[in-house]
Amino acid sequence: MTNKTDEIRNSSPALENLTLGKTVEYVQTYSPDLLQAVPRSLSRQAIGLTDKLPFSGEDIWNGYELSWLNLRGKPQVAIMQCIVPCDSPNLIESKSFKLYLNSFNQSKVESVEQLTQTLQSDLSNCAGKPVQIKVILPKDFAAQKIQEMAGQNIDDQDLEFTDYQLDASALKVTAKQVSETLYSNLLKSNCLITNQPDWGSIMIRYTGAQIDQESLLRYLISFRMHNEFHEQCVERIFRDIKHFCEPYKLTVYARYTRRGGLDINPFRSDFESAYSISRQARQ
Repeated sequence: MTNKTDEIRNSSPALENLTLGKTVEYVQTYSPDLLQAVPRSLSRQAIGLTDKLPFSGEDIWNGYELSWLNLRGKPQVAIMQCIVPCDSPNLIESKSFKLYLNSFNQSKVESVEQLTQTLQSDLSNCAGKPVQIKVILPKDFAAQKIQEMAGQNIDDQDLEFTDYQLDASALKVTAKQVSETLYSNLLKSNCLITNQPDWGSIMIRYTGAQIDQESLLRYLISFRMHNEFHEQCVERIFRDIKHFCEPYKLTVYARYTRRGGLDINPFRSDFESAYSISRQARQ
């Protein structure tokens, strides 16, 4: 474990006790105590979100490696979708989520309904607020489509980069007033604990002074060496755009590539309800 990781863990007991970044045994029988929560307040205090949240939204998780045994011992497989409200006290730590799902592998479950209820109860307890669970069975796999984000892609700009340190001051606006949707596939940050890369695409929908696209792309690329969890990055992007660009309306929605069979897709908005598009090709 690196010295940097030690410093991050020591900054909070909630991080110090995480299994993330540690060698663990894989448990294959149902173990809800594997789930670990991270208080959302840790990162929100750092970016000045200490009172009423300036957004609503959800963390949309997809689990592609859900498996269990029926009462006859026959393996079953499915895709799980879990929606965690962003005003829950905790986010669910991703490695613990993966370990928890793996704990069903050799566990007998009476029915899909029972599995759904168990997932909902355990994950709600971890998040500190009710979550929504959907279990998608193989007969419905063909209906799971691949879809790219809506809006204008800003990635084709011919820009030069020499600095990859987070810089929100790069954000600039023009005098023109617009309502538009922009997206980029070039988002990359690093895990807060392990420093492993997190890859994603991000959509920004807003109404207000037009955001200069070069400045927006430079800002998003400046996350390339930044260490934060997925949910924290999206909230930081929302806060920075709101502060530096002052849009009247703003939605920030990121879809990250999966790791360990899980992808995380945080949605934050101050004017529209959360929605889930189909997964992208990289997911």
